[in-house]
Amino acid sequence: MSLRSILRSAFTTKLYVTVLVAIAAGAALGLAAPGVGASLEPIGTGFIGLIQMLIAPVVFCTIVTGIASAGELTSVGRVGVKALVYFEVVTTIALVVGLVVMDVFRPGAALHADPASLSISGSAQQYVQRAESTHWYDFLLNIIPNGVVSAFTEGNVLQVLLVSILFAIAFKAMGPAGEPIVRAVGRIGDATFVVIRLVMYLAPLGAFGAMAYTTGRFGVTTLMSLGGFVLLFWVSGIVFCLLVFGVVARICGLRILKLYRYFSPELLITLGTSNYEVVMPALMRKLIHLGAPKQVVGLVVPSGYAFNGDGVCLYLGFASLFIAQAFDIDMSLWQQIGLLAVFMITSKGSAGVAGAGFVILAATLNTTAAVPVVGIMLIIGVDRFMSIMRGLVSLSGQIMGSLIVSRWERGLDVDRARAVLDGVDVPEPTEPTEARPEAVPTA
Repeated sequence: MSLRSILRSAFTTKLYVTVLVAIAAGAALGLAAPGVGASLEPIGTGFIGLIQMLIAPVVFCTIVTGIASAGELTSVGRVGVKALVYFEVVTTIALVVGLVVMDVFRPGAALHADPASLSISGSAQQYVQRAESTHWYDFLLNIIPNGVVSAFTEGNVLQVLLVSILFAIAFKAMGPAGEPIVRAVGRIGDATFVVIRLVMYLAPLGAFGAMAYTTGRFGVTTLMSLGGFVLLFWVSGIVFCLLVFGVVARICGLRILKLYRYFSPELLITLGTSNYEVVMPALMRKLIHLGAPKQVVGLVVPSGYAFNGDGVCLYLGFASLFIAQAFDIDMSLWQQIGLLAVFMITSKGSAGVAGAGFVILAATLNTTAAVPVVGIMLIIGVDRFMSIMRGLVSLSGQIMGSLIVSRWERGLDVDRARAVLDGVDVPEPTEPTEARPEAVPTA
């Protein structure tokens, strides 16, 4: 095999291998030359920006063509309710798991920190200030954009979701007169996915820059200071993904490890960039190719980025009890249940919030006063490493969300999904409203 064919395969059918090598190289550079690694932040940020600029048109085109090709409009509301039920159940399980693991292993009990000796400073001050001005109902109000165009320019997925659903219903209500518009939107969606395919070739470079920045900026020293806490969170996240989502996968008639192999490029890009929003377009395309109905994917995936923060919820249980243990605060069962109830509400406002996990943690601790909010200073140094696993767990929840709702709606083509996961060359599903472009690079 020639060098040219090897390189071509590495960036198409074996993209995940290239991304994995780039992550390892970025980590090595960051450790060997921290200053150089930290200076590569713009590379990772630039790649994330390229993908994020395409999220709004992907969501709009997918939802419009999906709903317009659906049967009854009542199915849209039914799918939304089922998605919310799934999100609420799984995020609650994540919160409970986080609290139980911390109660059992108690990694913060050995610190014996004094709240009076700490003060909120640096970037943590920005999180606390944002948390103090945040209300549980803010994300509901933020769903409504200032204008139709601003929904696409401000990067709020929920606003794009609302506008997309309204226009999709309007086009369908127009009957035959709306069909040309839907076909035009489908063509735009085709072009958008071609652009995504081109940008995805830069994924190894983006992952390299982001990982070099992370290791160069924060380094092993910071990680080792709270290594037990971080390691326990990572192990718990991996076990959660295998067991909880493994059960969901079996309900869908699929195997979780095969699903993770199929979505390995998206998982590795999330690992490298610490941002699982960046893989939304590719995730939607691959779920549809797997056999999930387009109208289900178009609704569940965008809404899941707001309501399905499994990784954030797992983190909230961990972080809150770690701080309490570090301050020698013995929280009773009822206090923990009360904290869980508040987290169930505040965690739903994480959409589009930079440092969402930290903001929600600070807001909740500030509201309940059960644990001093100054305790976030104990874990802010390792938050970057925690955010990687938060993203991986949340992305896994996103994958399973569309599949379980599709199964619930009796719309998941299980035979097709199994064939795709087994590596069979399955043609793209055909729909009357659109033609499929070439797929994005896959595993």
